[in-house]
This record gives sequence, C-alpha cells and structure tokens, in this order.
Amino acid sequence: QVQLVESGGGLVQPGGSLRLSCAASGSIFSIITMGWYRQAPGKQRELVARIAVGGSTVYADSVKGRFTISRDNAKNTVYLHLNSLKREDTAAYYCNCVPVQYPWGQGTQVTVSS
Repeated sequence: QVQLVESGGGLVQPGGSLRLSCAASGSIFSIITMGWYRQAPGKQRELVARIAVGGSTVYADSVKGRFTISRDNAKNTVYLHLNSLKREDTAAYYCNCVPVQYPWGQGTQVTVSS
C-alpha cells in the first residue's frame, strides 16, 4: 500500500513563496504520473499540477507561471514550488497520482495572509 506524506506548508504573506514536499512509499513511484491537489474551505479538491514520469508538466490556469512541480524518482519525492502566492491559494495541499489511486495523506496547510 502506497503511503503519501506531505510537508512544507505554512503561513506566508501575499507575494511570498513556499516549497512543498511529498514523500511516497512504494517502488512504483517512478512509473506513475504524480500530481498536487488542493482543497480550500467549502470547495472541492482540485488538481493544480501534474508531472509525468518523463518530466512533462501540466498546470491549472490559476497557478500557471507561479507554481512549479518537480520530482526526484530516486527519492520517491515530488515537490511543488509556490511563488507569487495569492490569498486565493490558501488551501490544504495534497499529493497523489493522476488519476487518484491511493489513500490521501494528511495534507499540508498553506495560508496566504498579511
């Protein structure tokens, strides 16, 4: 069973930056597309970025140009660099494969506020 552990969230001012990490157990990490999802209060969880095994990436329009997803297959880890953060980026952030197959981790909270 794959387990996902997210970290790196926090409180940041508008315009600030954060780097989120997701460590995945299991040897199949290197052969699956991984994604970062987020869920704001009262809203549905949405996919904001995904990265294929070969490194190609796709971003939601709302984060394009501000967020960067990357992966280190040797470490079974996927990252999300969040730049130029806006208040509307406030949410709990989760990683999972695309499409979702594994139990959700606990997520990591990102709060953008002055």
